Amino acid sequence: MSDPVQQFLSHPAVQEAVANVNSGLEERRAYRPPRCGAFSHRYTRLIPCGPYTFELDREARRLLPSIIDRCVETVAGVDVLPAEAQAAYERPRRIGIVFSGGPAPGGHNVIAGLYDAAKAANPENEIYGFLLGPEGVIENEAVRLTDAMVDAYRNLGGFTMIRTGRAKIDSARKMALSRQTCQNLQLDALVIVGGDDSNTNAAFLAEELAADGVQVIGVPKTIDGDIQVRDRNGEVLCAMSFGFHTAARAFSEAVSNLCTDASSDVKYWHICKVMGRVASHLALEVALQTHANITLIGEELAEYVDRRRIEKAGAEGTVDYTAYGMTLRHLSRMICDGIVRRAAVGKTYGVMVIPEGVLEFINEIQIFIIKLNTIIAEYNQTHDTDFHTSFPLLEDKLEYLRRLARRSREENVLPVWSTRDDDLFNDIPAFFQEGLLTERDSHGNFQFSLVETDKVIMGLVTDYLNFLKEKGLYKVGIQASYYRKTLQQAGFDPDRFGPALFAEYPLDGYLMVKPSIISVKTLKQELVRAGVLGEAEEVPAAVAKIFQKSVPKFKTQTHFYGYDGRGANPTRFDCNYTYNLGLTVFSLIANGATGQMAAIRNLEQEFERWEPVGVPIAPLMHLEERNGRLALVIEKSVVDTDSVAFQVVKALRETWLAAEPGPDNYRVPGPIRFDGASEENRPITLVLNALQSMASSTS
Repeated sequence: MSDPVQQFLSHPAVQEAVANVNSGLEERRAYRPPRCGAFSHRYTRLIPCGPYTFELDREARRLLPSIIDRCVETVAGVDVLPAEAQAAYERPRRIGIVFSGGPAPGGHNVIAGLYDAAKAANPENEIYGFLLGPEGVIENEAVRLTDAMVDAYRNLGGFTMIRTGRAKIDSARKMALSRQTCQNLQLDALVIVGGDDSNTNAAFLAEELAADGVQVIGVPKTIDGDIQVRDRNGEVLCAMSFGFHTAARAFSEAVSNLCTDASSDVKYWHICKVMGRVASHLALEVALQTHANITLIGEELAEYVDRRRIEKAGAEGTVDYTAYGMTLRHLSRMICDGIVRRAAVGKTYGVMVIPEGVLEFINEIQIFIIKLNTIIAEYNQTHDTDFHTSFPLLEDKLEYLRRLARRSREENVLPVWSTRDDDLFNDIPAFFQEGLLTERDSHGNFQFSLVETDKVIMGLVTDYLNFLKEKGLYKVGIQASYYRKTLQQAGFDPDRFGPALFAEYPLDGYLMVKPSIISVKTLKQELVRAGVLGEAEEVPAAVAKIFQKSVPKFKTQTHFYGYDGRGANPTRFDCNYTYNLGLTVFSLIANGATGQMAAIRNLEQEFERWEPVGVPIAPLMHLEERNGRLALVIEKSVVDTDSVAFQVVKALRETWLAAEPGPDNYRVPGPIRFDGASEENRPITLVLNALQSMASSTS
């Protein structure tokens, strides 16, 4: 007798219902992104762009002489090429491509664009995908891509086709092995899809492989949005790395759902930490997408100046250096202010967005991080074992720091870690100490994603809210109509008890219980003092109910948005962007470029104005401290607090806080859709900055 479950599973309708492939997936795979105007022609050529100039780092010139003088090149479409140029364009090529670092939505379309352009130029062209990131290049682990492989992943998220990894080609041995891989596969070009470090790696590979005739092209990838390329005059060449828009939309949909939940259940503050270790671009975009009640922008905190402290110090003839930069204590007070003000109008709920790396913008924390990075790097450089192996437990690490502090005092030298540092560090909660001493990443950077940023900040917030509650300054506002109804239903005159209960009475809207009333005991004392209750009488139940309603119960739910966003299926914007990046990559290779980053100018404009370009990587590099040493890297782009996008968020901050009677001002971005006229065609950040550019050009 056959198994009935197996019979059920064999039914065609059941198989269709549980199949891996659904209509939405098929629709995505079938989508063919539009091409920039340059790619509507049979061939492309590169046109040098003279106006763009860069400040060249002397170390970059010394280490990258072969590619340092390359200029920005525009990709232009042509239908006919001279015979020699046509032969060079169409000659058979072998091209390798590798994903480096964390996934970002749209990576598969970079491959698809490169693959389509290469096969159109010459069907004999071969594209090889290196498996598991740069390790695949080092170990010569690659697969030749086919039509079926590429078609299976068109417009899909993740880097699943060839996967990714975080290895770095950062030593002479790894460089030699990578060269050998290129020789074994007879590669003409290598494409590196990654963030700032990966594109830095691409520049060094381009320099190293130039003599072998292997071209190296970089592609800007990171959901953090911190690869934004400008020349020395501020002209934008790459407004945003790919994957940012999708991640921001994915996070925004989730945060928007929490806005709906918060305003429905009216008892939770949702604390939403979003990815962004060095820059707050994602937090800024999520704020614009959702109108969350409170959004912290790290770059703004770093620029904070306490004018009151400066004026006080000036009056005393001194300088208060602590007035510059935000402290954790002051940040917690700012957050509490918003929470208290919302509670005053009956809103005991809300949504707050925090960038993952917000603590990096807090002066006192940044100093600790810099000092600890230096201590850990120096230890690793001078010992056979690493710091975290030598000191596995928190107490072991703290004892090592204490020894450093004692040595600095006894030897009377300028220390990295002083007794004062040790005292301040010991005031920090143990879980945060452990976080600050956690293992650094491969670049020696502090890993903010491993620290419970929200727990650190909200611990301080909760403590201060409790202090304000004890002082009678944190209360829930009572709607006047509810107060009157409650007392009248119990047979009491609202006007008799009102002046004794509330700081201001009568009022329409929301009434605030007097600060002196912080318990049932103080409630009775106030009523007796006002003459509306006798010493021997009990507080009427209706009055006690009103008091209990005024006592806030601060409840939080914490959320982290990171890996879910970087694994999302790309928005239409990212599908189109990355496909055209892939087309740009092939144009750069076919026209002989190396050491260039594929980019699309005018991303902030409508698609018709997009312009594919090659941006030289070497001129973008400068010296930065990594692992306790100076190294050439591409500078990360942080939120510009002068940009119109930030200024809009700043101007609407009070509106979105909604600390007044009436509904909140939440925005519903909706889910990522693949089609439809209403689907968003670019990040709001770019829309606003484009409007600023248009206004500037017409003024």
